Amino acid sequence: MHMPFDAQNDLSDEALLTLYANGDETAARALTLRLTPRVFAHAARMLGDRAEAEDVTQEALMRLWRIAPDWRQGEAQVRTWLYRVTANLCTDRLRRRRTVPLDAVAEPPDEREGPAEQLQQRARQDALQGALNQLPERQRQAVVLRHIDGLGNPEIGQIMEISVEAVESLVARGKRTLSAALAGRRAELGYDDG
Repeated sequence: MHMPFDAQNDLSDEALLTLYANGDETAARALTLRLTPRVFAHAARMLGDRAEAEDVTQEALMRLWRIAPDWRQGEAQVRTWLYRVTANLCTDRLRRRRTVPLDAVAEPPDEREGPAEQLQQRARQDALQGALNQLPERQRQAVVLRHIDGLGNPEIGQIMEISVEAVESLVARGKRTLSAALAGRRAELGYDDG
């Protein structure tokens, strides 16, 4: 059964994956369009490198398509499974390149802003990425999933395969470390109130 592309926008991730496993290629396209931006953003924050994030995103989605025929609904959410795979792929890459700084590749500027705003935004992004890079891997992953990707602690716990309490602890320690790392840079980053 092939459903029109527009009709698939209302289906859950799990339903789309099941349709794809049964031969509906438009379901794969709909699911890809839905999940790719989130997976890419997560990988880019974890790796600090857009090219590597694209590779990780492609690999994570390929793994999803390979397991589609064996997917058992109700055991895990597609999005949670995909975040876990993405995080694992990022961790593998980070371990292989310990000597390469994570912020070595510049992010392209947002063309909707003027040059001064672009420089300010870039400085803020670089400062955040630099501070994130100083966190231990697990703290960085928890902070990125919670405060950048906007996931809830129970879902983060599933992705990282730890308890909600452990997530809360990692996020709290990570936030404290980030705050301390960025505290002396408020004026430089344009956050000085007075």
